[in-house]
Amino acid sequence: MKKVLGLSLIFVFIDQIVKFIIITKLEFAKSINIINNFFRITYLKNRGAAFSILSGNIIFLIIITFLAIFLIYKFFIKNKKLKKIDFISYSMLLGGIFGNLIDRIRLGYVIDYFDFNFGAYNYPVFNIADICIVVGAIIIFVKVLKEGE
Repeated sequence: MKKVLGLSLIFVFIDQIVKFIIITKLEFAKSINIINNFFRITYLKNRGAAFSILSGNIIFLIIITFLAIFLIYKFFIKNKKLKKIDFISYSMLLGGIFGNLIDRIRLGYVIDYFDFNFGAYNYPVFNIADICIVVGAIIIFVKVLKEGE
């Protein structure tokens, strides 16, 4: 568990540093165009979960987050001999969860900034913590499918 927590903290640190840069260098709801009609850095405040669902339910989201951390630890990490891929995927998942949890507790919202357009579709804005959560979960899901755990 110590190794997972250590790598998770690295992901949290990267996430929080980037968020600090965003809030100190960019005005709220303003964008920096990176690739025309495709990618911008846009500083937004997400008061919900993914895609802003449950917006405004900060206490509920914090409680669910703590519950998720506990369940991930109890059923997937505690007393398990983790392979390297498990170590990386759970570290990413927990690092992302902790990164967004810090925002929710400290600010009452999550700082988002990656803003993509795919043709006429504007994908919901997200952050590094979200990437860690999604990539970690996908790795775990694929591994479970392959190994039938």
